Amino acid sequence: MTHERFRAAAAIALTGAVFSPALAQEVAVTPEQVVISARPPDPAGNAAYDTTMLNEQQLEITPRLDESLRQVPGLSLFHRNTSLSTNVFSQAVSLRSIGASGAGRALVTLDGVPQNDPFGQWVVWSSLPPEDIQAAEVVKGSGAGPYGAGALTGVIALTERAGTSAVVDAEGGEIDEARVAGAGNVQYDNMSIGASAMYTSSGGWIPVRKSQRGAADVPLSLRATGDALHGGVELDDGTQIAGRVGYYQDLRNTGLEGGYSTDNGTTASLTAAHPEQPGELGWRLQGWMRDTNMSNFTVALVGGRKATTPASDQYAVPSLGWGVNAALRGTFGIVDWEAGGDVRLAEGESQELFGFSSGQFHSSRFAGGRTFVGGGYVEGAAQLDDWLFTLGARVDEWRNYGGHIIEKSLASGAVTSNTETEDASGILPTARGGARRELGDGLFLRSAAYAGFRPPSLNELFRAFRSGNSFLEANSGLKPERLYGAEVGVGEDRGPFTWDFTGFWNQIVDAVTLVTVANGPGTFPEAGFIPAGGQVQQRQNVGDINAYGMEGDAQYQLNALFALRAGFNLTDAHVEGDGKAPQLTGKRPQQTPRWTVTAGVVATPNPIVTLQAFLLYESMRWSDDLNTLPIAPVTTVDVEADFHVLPKFDVYAAVDNLFNVEIQTARAADQTVSIDQPRLFRAGIRYRF
Repeated sequence: MTHERFRAAAAIALTGAVFSPALAQEVAVTPEQVVISARPPDPAGNAAYDTTMLNEQQLEITPRLDESLRQVPGLSLFHRNTSLSTNVFSQAVSLRSIGASGAGRALVTLDGVPQNDPFGQWVVWSSLPPEDIQAAEVVKGSGAGPYGAGALTGVIALTERAGTSAVVDAEGGEIDEARVAGAGNVQYDNMSIGASAMYTSSGGWIPVRKSQRGAADVPLSLRATGDALHGGVELDDGTQIAGRVGYYQDLRNTGLEGGYSTDNGTTASLTAAHPEQPGELGWRLQGWMRDTNMSNFTVALVGGRKATTPASDQYAVPSLGWGVNAALRGTFGIVDWEAGGDVRLAEGESQELFGFSSGQFHSSRFAGGRTFVGGGYVEGAAQLDDWLFTLGARVDEWRNYGGHIIEKSLASGAVTSNTETEDASGILPTARGGARRELGDGLFLRSAAYAGFRPPSLNELFRAFRSGNSFLEANSGLKPERLYGAEVGVGEDRGPFTWDFTGFWNQIVDAVTLVTVANGPGTFPEAGFIPAGGQVQQRQNVGDINAYGMEGDAQYQLNALFALRAGFNLTDAHVEGDGKAPQLTGKRPQQTPRWTVTAGVVATPNPIVTLQAFLLYESMRWSDDLNTLPIAPVTTVDVEADFHVLPKFDVYAAVDNLFNVEIQTARAADQTVSIDQPRLFRAGIRYRF
């Protein structure tokens, strides 16, 4: 292939992450192994885009994958919470601090298979233990071309463990935290088989500032499991066939007496691929499905947090998502090209009891529908001396259909409301292109422009829910979000000191965000009674989000024993509500920090000890759309010491949030402040071979 040196440079840059000096040296000299996985190759022109690589060791810096990915500045879940403390429908991920969303604005894939939930587009991180992930490639900027819908602010492409290797990790800590996880893969001749399993539990903490707590506030708790089995075979002609099945379950107490949530799912995929060879096209065909269900029992606060009363029982939210994608890959003259298409379908329904009074629920609600998105693309890249050029385009059709909201009286069984929402559809063209120039001695310049889109999720279209004393309405009339952007970057990816700096402009058109439509106290048609301090919000297309920003990172490998790195993201984002939401014009998007700074150090003072520390700073966020409820800035430091007591066997001790700072995650209209984890100590053992 004509672009191998560009790909190799990107692979060893290890942009924006703490890294092991010894491992970095190994990456630079170890030849690529042939493994049986049928995973998709990188787009030929990926080096022209702002890309971050995280390797296996970097992803194991914490026991949760979403926390490991925070090494990339500007990457976050909807709130500051991690997957240890927030229920799954707040675990959606976004990039570049352009505007967080409960549905997420980034596409997450595992060997090409979308990992975003078919109902809500969030990611169940407990189903993806770091031990099973070999690498993560984060491509920032709208991922049109082969990635398709959902990659609005970028793509997080995960690679599952392959080759012959395994790791087992067991740890315990404060708040009754316990975790056991393992993953392994064995490859023999032309066959491969692997498996992973994870169990984690936590007694949690009370997620409200101590001075504001009442008897209704109880500790969070978590119990999660995840299992997967995957295998592959290589045929005589080089064709690889790989399959994977998995199951996960996530059970949580939500921090209020009587409130809880559950989520479980089954996943499966089957992939066949034939590598490109001289005079022969490469091809790939993949099919996948995700069958999920969740529940959410919510409560309302009464008596100044002295007690709770049931608010709604979403006892089931079944959903099914499935899709297929296919691609051809070849070379025409100096152009490496790929052409393909993909289809994704989802259907789901929220099944809920509501209207609680006199000790019982009085009504039921069934709300759901179906979504479809499918399209085709062509993308190519060419290398001319020290120049790399890439260009791609695609066209997608999207549809929301079969929407319904049915309400019944539990006493009589009579239908009290039956609404069929209007179907909606459209066709959207998108494209991306870029160029990269090698200046010598590792220096490079690059630029890119792109357009992408994200269709609204079933959750946004149809599922309303209550959280404490606030209520969030669905909106079946939502349109897709579209993003247009451009960026210019410069950097150096060779030698002991590597760095990268990027300036970017992004605009989200028809941005979906939460809009406050009423404040309590009062009684509202769908929400019911909302007390003082509560709000009624609705998901709406509010207009545009304009964002100008800079991001950068630098790594310095002093020697095989010591390495430093630092990264930052600065995003000036604001809403242009125009006639749709004029009250939001000039406001900063909800839950979006202006500054994110990360830093880390890895030191191996002697052969049996490795020390590492990770710092994360975030500037102030706003908890609401009107920018009236501030969330204070925060700086956290995590540390870990690994003792290599035997070959392939480590004992480690770690402290998360070393200085026990208050990590604010939300502020309610009554000024109640929600908080994330305090200082937590954990220790464990790790064996790898």
